[in-house]
Amino acid sequence: MISENVKKLVENGSAIRAMFEEGARMAAEFGKENVYDYSLGNPSVPAPKEVNEAIIKITEETDSVALHGYMNNAGYPSTRQVIADHLNKLHGTAFSAKNILMTVGAAGGLNVILKTLLNPGDDVLAFAPYFVEYNNYVANFGGKVIPVQTINNGFMPDPAVLESMVTKNTKALIINNPNNPTGVVYPESVIKEIAEVLVKKEKELGISIYMIADEPYRELAYDGVDVPYLTKYYHNTIVGYSYSKSLSLPGERIGYLVMPDELDDAEMIISGAAVANRVLGFVNAPSLQQRVIEACIDCSTDVNVYDKNRKFLYESLTKLGFECVKPQGAFYLWVKAPDGDDVAFSAAAKKYHLLIVAGRGFMGPGYVRLAYCVDYDMIVRSIPAFEALAKEYGLS
Repeated sequence: MISENVKKLVENGSAIRAMFEEGARMAAEFGKENVYDYSLGNPSVPAPKEVNEAIIKITEETDSVALHGYMNNAGYPSTRQVIADHLNKLHGTAFSAKNILMTVGAAGGLNVILKTLLNPGDDVLAFAPYFVEYNNYVANFGGKVIPVQTINNGFMPDPAVLESMVTKNTKALIINNPNNPTGVVYPESVIKEIAEVLVKKEKELGISIYMIADEPYRELAYDGVDVPYLTKYYHNTIVGYSYSKSLSLPGERIGYLVMPDELDDAEMIISGAAVANRVLGFVNAPSLQQRVIEACIDCSTDVNVYDKNRKFLYESLTKLGFECVKPQGAFYLWVKAPDGDDVAFSAAAKKYHLLIVAGRGFMGPGYVRLAYCVDYDMIVRSIPAFEALAKEYGLS
């Protein structure tokens, strides 16, 4: 018999994955062109051509045994140094290779740093709505996620609410910026207020509180919006990054952690994270992909494609009477359920072959998420279905 914890995970499943699988079933039944799947944040923009070229060149020019063999659990020193130099150039930081640990995507990185930091019973705060898997990642190590609601503050963190929720049990705060699922970007002014709260509570309670920046969407920001680099605002900041979105490589599982020297117990955290990478079974990040990142450090996907989708979908749905949060980043549209019931609303949408995800799975009841990292033509074809849905709810 499997473990009770895993049994619960199987029973509860993932609403996002369930909707994605439902989309595959409906596509087989009704034709792919007649199903409008906004469920999964799977990049629709292809990886830059330099990525494929680098893969071919690396595999042809590098000794096979060396290329595919083990390395330090933290990753290749050269790759880590290239990333450190890149970050220093972009953000005016002073990282070196030792501050970088290569990870199996952002998800792997989060599990590594949570394994490194958490004791059973520790609390991890997260601004809600948030990525659904945070609960599972934290629970993996005996911790508990404490949602800090933003719904009454325009989905922007309220420093006063945050301060009221920090206790002696608080070990970390996860910040996802740009945010999945809302598309909101937290500006510098808000980040500074959050940092002030954490510094105050550290001194008041005599504890270390780590701010974990989950940043897979950093490059996906629109209209000239700036995404602050959080290590510059708070000493106990750890950054988790993934190339899943910035290079459209979600299946390759490659990312990194940044652990600055300014951290409390920095040396222990850096050493502990490398051990955690090993004992969690990752051992090291994929060797070929580390070399690819090293070669493609200045490459990026065409964000204009997502921007085009964003503008058209937002404008189309608001014209139909839907209330939407205008996204500043990522590739998600956060839409209010007209009657407040996000589950019923997503079920109603399915009648018109629209696959959207209920917000309560993100700790954001009353809203639904649409991933617009899809073909533009699909968005155009889906508008009549949204019109029918709007009529059903008396919006148009």
